[in-house]
Amino acid sequence: MAAKIPMRQCLGCREMKPKKELIRVVRTPEGEISLDFKGKMNGRGAYICPDGECLKKASKSRALERAFSCRIPDEIYERLKEEMEVGE
Repeated sequence: MAAKIPMRQCLGCREMKPKKELIRVVRTPEGEISLDFKGKMNGRGAYICPDGECLKKASKSRALERAFSCRIPDEIYERLKEEMEVGE
């Protein structure tokens, strides 16, 4: 029997995709926001496609702010954008 593939919803396009295809953004128990590429960090996670359009939609709709119930620093959006450009 094939293993079940964990699915997560992208905050930008709102599509369900396999967890491994998405970038995880984490709010640690200390309240720090960071990127988690291994998917192992402690804390609340939110997922976004490695696509610039999804990032634009998520930042415009304030999806990360809603997911974490706190303000997201612009540096996080910049870092996400940089990581997406490197991945292409």
